[in-house]
Amino acid sequence: MTSLDKPTEDPQRDARDAHDSRAVTEAALFEAFGGLRGMIETVLPGLLFVTIFTINKDLHSAAIAALGVSILLVVVRLVMKDTVKHAFSGVFGVAFGVVFAMMTGNAKDFYLPGMLYTLGLALAYIITTLAGVPLIGLILGPVFKENLSWRTRNPGRKKAYAKASYAWGLILLAKCAILFPLYWWADTTQFGWVLIALKIPPFLLAVWLTWVFLAKAPPPIDVFAEMEAEEKAEKERQAAARSAD
Repeated sequence: MTSLDKPTEDPQRDARDAHDSRAVTEAALFEAFGGLRGMIETVLPGLLFVTIFTINKDLHSAAIAALGVSILLVVVRLVMKDTVKHAFSGVFGVAFGVVFAMMTGNAKDFYLPGMLYTLGLALAYIITTLAGVPLIGLILGPVFKENLSWRTRNPGRKKAYAKASYAWGLILLAKCAILFPLYWWADTTQFGWVLIALKIPPFLLAVWLTWVFLAKAPPPIDVFAEMEAEEKAEKERQAAARSAD
């Protein structure tokens, strides 16, 4: 084999491909989890609730304000013709919290539905991973246009999704281990401020770990591109058959 026959390495191209892969991963995570705006929409209703309750100790005004701002966030997204899934999930979460708090008369119960949801989500991440279908892969697969191809055709990527799902599950369980005892022991204002403080940092840690695992994983298999290529090839075969006739 001559020097011309040997495959050549292109460090710049490899670096460019790695950078593109990381950029795609970052964009997908940003889309899936809502980015900065999604975090604001997650935190703002609860922050408003605990602020108002800390000032005047009035459950009704705090609950109405939290529900009102969550509805306003949805309206803003609708006016801007933006995706509303994160804002809508916020409305439902706040509405359930308001219902719980109003039924019991205990302002602390405003946070209970969200805590139960967090616990359920943590268990879902761990159980689905043990079952061989990590939840984070189900969430991000359509975003990466790979759907479920990672399950059977991309074992390295499945392993990365499993690591990320375990990370999400354990982080959320750790959050629950802090919040549930405080739900019983702390007063409403103290508990509310601790809960607000724990909204973003665990989320950012889980997203960062997901990015780390996926950035090192094989690239996704674009099943949509494959289907388009198959359809194009089929049309070309049909056209060739017609011309032969």
